[in-house]
Amino acid sequence: MGNLQFLIMLLLSPLLQGVIKKIKALSQGRVGSGVLQPYRDLTRLFKKEMVIPDSASWVFHAAPYIAFMAVIAASMMAPVLNAGAPVFRMGDIIALIYTLALGRFFLTLAGLDAGTAFGGEGSSREATVAILVEPTMGLAIFTAAIAAGSTGIAAITKSSNILQSPANVLAFAAFFVALLAETGRVPVDNPDTHLELTMIHEGMVLEYSGRYLALLEWAHYMKQMLLFTVAIDLFFPFGVSAGGSFFALLPVIPKAGILYALKLLLLAAAVAVTESSRAKLRFFQLPSLLGGAFVLALLSIITLVMLGR
Repeated sequence: MGNLQFLIMLLLSPLLQGVIKKIKALSQGRVGSGVLQPYRDLTRLFKKEMVIPDSASWVFHAAPYIAFMAVIAASMMAPVLNAGAPVFRMGDIIALIYTLALGRFFLTLAGLDAGTAFGGEGSSREATVAILVEPTMGLAIFTAAIAAGSTGIAAITKSSNILQSPANVLAFAAFFVALLAETGRVPVDNPDTHLELTMIHEGMVLEYSGRYLALLEWAHYMKQMLLFTVAIDLFFPFGVSAGGSFFALLPVIPKAGILYALKLLLLAAAVAVTESSRAKLRFFQLPSLLGGAFVLALLSIITLVMLGR
């Protein structure tokens, strides 16, 4: 069962997206759509006919599958309910970051391959944001990794406590900003707009439709839930089982599942409230925000070294 924990993210990631949208709508005084609306959207897209640009090459056709499989591969490295499964020994946090980067790389190429101005604009902006976000996320994660003495997510989960030092608090703050950027959230990007001059992620997928767009949207939902799960594993690991046989884990699975759902709900509420209380920044203001997050991540490493593990 431990090896199949990624199925939780595969099946429930659209529900998390629906919960975020619902909380965001309620915080803005609107009713909003139901929490199951993302499932309906994916079903509708899978049934629609695809329209392919004339200039599209094999990159355009391959990118949705590569992006989707990259997120699934990365999801297999992150514990959800049990950190003792053998599959978690095959990858660590560095492998997870660059597996996700593989999907972003091909999606960026696909935005350029479509041959449209908006696709090229979205791809160039995505590459710029990635250059700023990946070092921030890496440093924030290394704070937890140094304290645990390992870059394995399962090992960090087993040895960590909830925000156990000032270094972890700084690292979590930096990771949260990087999470907003990675998932295309306000103030970095606005997932609810199709205004051409402000698009980043939407610009890259603007020429996709039908099954391809469904795979990309599903991959985006899974990536969002995966990053939430990584934040839980690194900074709020209480409730995650340390391992054991399947029958030994049966009594603790309901408790671990409830705690995991509550932590996801709190992070979803934090993201929704942030989106509702902040305006989207201009693109040329993003280096200030992401640079500030990088400084927080760097300070977390310095604080950890000064205070000792």
